Amino acid sequence: MKNLVRRALVILPALVAAAPALAEEAAGAAAGGASGLKYLGAGLAIGLAVIGGGMGQGRAAAGAFEGIGRNPQSHEKMFTPLLIGLALIEFQTIMAFIIAFLLTQ
Repeated sequence: MKNLVRRALVILPALVAAAPALAEEAAGAAAGGASGLKYLGAGLAIGLAVIGGGMGQGRAAAGAFEGIGRNPQSHEKMFTPLLIGLALIEFQTIMAFIIAFLLTQ
């Protein structure tokens, strides 16, 4: 029984002190109103960027391989522009991630 009283004496002040802090946090979220929408927007932005980047890289690679298939001697001329194009597409996806991360801050 003494242990239970000791635990209650330790836990009760912590709960009483935490209640106003939690209430203030909830009031701040209610006043902002759209705090959850920025996370939804950031998630949609990065999701669409990844889908678009993947589709763009797929189309670029398909076009390059089709061109190489029609003219096998052109693979040396197509390789560098293909890599640069894929790097730029990937960079745009990474920038979308960075912007979505900054929106949530």
